[in-house]
Amino acid sequence: MDAVRRLLKVKEIGLFVILVSLMLFLGVMTKQFLTIDNIFTVILNVSFISIMACGMTMVIITAGIDLSVGSTLGLAGVVLALLMRYHGFSPLAAVMVGLAIGLAIGAANGVMITKLRLAPFIATLGMLSVGRGLAYVISGGWPISPFPHSFMVQGQGMVGFVPVPVIYMVAINIVSHIFLRYTVTGRRIYAVGGNIRAAKLVGIKTDRILMLVYMINGFLAAVSGFLITAWLGVAQPNAGQGYELDVIAASAIGGTSLMGGEGSIAGTFMGAAIMGVLRNGMILLGISSFWQEVAIGTVIIAAISVDQLRSRAS
Repeated sequence: MDAVRRLLKVKEIGLFVILVSLMLFLGVMTKQFLTIDNIFTVILNVSFISIMACGMTMVIITAGIDLSVGSTLGLAGVVLALLMRYHGFSPLAAVMVGLAIGLAIGAANGVMITKLRLAPFIATLGMLSVGRGLAYVISGGWPISPFPHSFMVQGQGMVGFVPVPVIYMVAINIVSHIFLRYTVTGRRIYAVGGNIRAAKLVGIKTDRILMLVYMINGFLAAVSGFLITAWLGVAQPNAGQGYELDVIAASAIGGTSLMGGEGSIAGTFMGAAIMGVLRNGMILLGISSFWQEVAIGTVIIAAISVDQLRSRAS
């Protein structure tokens, strides 16, 4: 019984129960929801947000925020598309440059926060505009296509009945979970978010940790940019617009405290899954897209309110 009680206190168990209950409800309300095709459609749509949310979770655990992930996604996609389409780069080389763009944006955010001492909200809000503006400038505002098959298969291919982006998502979530939970650096990320002054006193190089999490976040946003471009078969300068809110919401719903020091990759994945299931279910139920936004916003407010109440209670 004690083991069962301890298990029930695990936050991720509660999220899992909510997710399963939501899926069963939608399965009863609409026949299409629990079909294999629809389930994999939901998982595919969740994969892009989930990948980005792994990095965002690390950032929020340090009591930071990154509003530039959506524009990083768009800029990385446009850059790698231009290199393939007009400059003769191989898909691999183009993708590597796109991922380097993500790292560079993450590093720029980290420098502004650690060296210039800008608030993360301000620094990344500015970078949101810079990244989106550059995406429009270098693309001329036009979509870019077509691409080689070897690139397209990364977004549209299947391994058995599993979409390739889902495999990327699973791998990134597992690696992120192990890194955050079972490495010294992962424990230092929690320490920085829990109390940055105490972390400095025990010898943790806090600026390095902050630089690292923002670079990881930028890199994973670029990974999503690569996968979305391959999935759609076109790079658009407005790709990822508004994704920053979905990514932050996935982390918050998943139990990552906006006060810092608390959160998990497993919880964030379930937060992203809950959002994906909710959106898909409302579409199948024929609910207006306007009301869908209201519902998602309500869920986000509820999740953050619970986090705030829990923080005050502790």
